Amino acid sequence: MSGAESSPLTTHVLNTAEGLPASRLALSLHRLDHSTKIWNMLTVGTTNTDGRCPGLVSRADFTPGMYKLRFETGEYFNNLGQSAFYPYVEVVFTIKEPNQRFHIPLLLSCFSYSTYRGS
Repeated sequence: MSGAESSPLTTHVLNTAEGLPASRLALSLHRLDHSTKIWNMLTVGTTNTDGRCPGLVSRADFTPGMYKLRFETGEYFNNLGQSAFYPYVEVVFTIKEPNQRFHIPLLLSCFSYSTYRGS
């Protein structure tokens, strides 16, 4: 995780079946190397009690390119004593203007998920 600076990329995960933030959900941020077509991991983290993971990436490391957020949803639901249809969720997105702020919420239940570009 980056230091005290504000991340240009944020996420918020909500467990819609419970109507609560998805706390203690592991996630990772990756950037695609276009020359090798390999995803490089930038950071790992875990959502806090509000379902957020502050400090995902520093402004300096947030350059134009293709990224993905990988959410470990199977592990999260397993820790709740539930099974999940999706063992993980990967949200792939393209950043063209890294000076903007980007928010990627994830709404999930054991059998579904939804995401969008938030504000």
